[in-house]
Amino acid sequence: MSILNLAFAGTPEFAVPALSALAASRHRLRAVFTQPDRRSGRGRDLKASEVKCRALELGLPVFQPETFRGAEAAELLAGLNVDALVVVAYGLILPASVLAIPRLGFFNIHASLLPRWRGAAPIQRAILAGDAQTGVTIMRLEAGLDTGPMLATASLPIGPRDTSQTLQRKLAPLGGRMMCATLDALAAGPVPETVQPEAGVTYAAKLDKSEAEIDWSHTAASIERRVRAFNPWPIAQTKIAGQQLRIWESELALADGAHGPPGTVLAQSPAGIDVACGQGVLRLTRLQSPGKAQSAAAQFMQSHSLLHVRLGA
Repeated sequence: MSILNLAFAGTPEFAVPALSALAASRHRLRAVFTQPDRRSGRGRDLKASEVKCRALELGLPVFQPETFRGAEAAELLAGLNVDALVVVAYGLILPASVLAIPRLGFFNIHASLLPRWRGAAPIQRAILAGDAQTGVTIMRLEAGLDTGPMLATASLPIGPRDTSQTLQRKLAPLGGRMMCATLDALAAGPVPETVQPEAGVTYAAKLDKSEAEIDWSHTAASIERRVRAFNPWPIAQTKIAGQQLRIWESELALADGAHGPPGTVLAQSPAGIDVACGQGVLRLTRLQSPGKAQSAAAQFMQSHSLLHVRLGA
C-alpha cells in the first residue's frame, strides 16, 4: 500500500480532530490551509483559527489565502504536488479548476447523512428538526453544494440531551477515523463511490443570530430543541423587562396542552423555572443574565424571582 501526500483545509474546532488524525496517520501531511486570522472579542484582536493553532503545534506549514478564485492560491496548491486534499468546514469556495489539481481529488468530511442536510449547519438543523439520527459522510467534493458522490457513511443516534456541542464532539473524531480509513483504501486502489439520491435532499442554512430569539407561541418540544441546537452558539435567548436572558439548558416539563399565556412563568423550584408555551411547558434549568456568568436555575433564583413574569417582552 502506497503512502499518500496530503494537504488539509479546515477552520473551526470541528476540523481539529480530523487534522490530528491525519497527522498521526501513515500518510504525509504536507500543508494546512485555513481562513485568515479574524478580529474578535471586545478588543477586536486578531485571532487565529483552531485549525491554525493545532497545525502550528504539529509543526505543519500553514497557508491562509483570502480566496481560491485567483491564480496565486491555485499555483500554491499545485506546487505542493499532493495526491489528495481533505476538507473539513473550511468556509471558502473552491472552484472546479482548483478541485482538479490533486491527483485523486478533494475529499470532505460532512456531519450529516447525505443527502439530508447539505450546507453549513447540518448538526444544528438536525437537532432543530427533531431527527432521531445523524452521522458522517465522506464525499468527493465537486462544484455543487455538498452534492458529490459518497465514499463512506456512518450513523449516530441523537440523544434526548444532545446539544450541538455534544454531537460535534462525537462526530468530529468519528469523521477523522473514517477519513483515515478512506485514504488507506484510496492508497490501495479505486474506492467505490455512490451517487447521492435525489430523494431526501434538505439544506442546512447557515445559522443567524436572529434565530436564537425564542417565540413562546411555539410548542415546548420545539423550543427545547432550539435550546439544544443553539448551544454553544448563538445561545437561545428571550427578553425579561427588555433585558436579554440567555437559556443554556432546558427540559420538557409538559408536552401537551395550553397552560397560560405563552411566555408566562408558571412555577419555579430548585428543579427549574416552568414557562408556558403555545403547547406544553418548558422548564429552564440553566440561564444567564447580561454581564453575568451562566448558572443553574436554583442559583439563578437566589437573586431573581420570575414567578408570573411574562418572558419575551
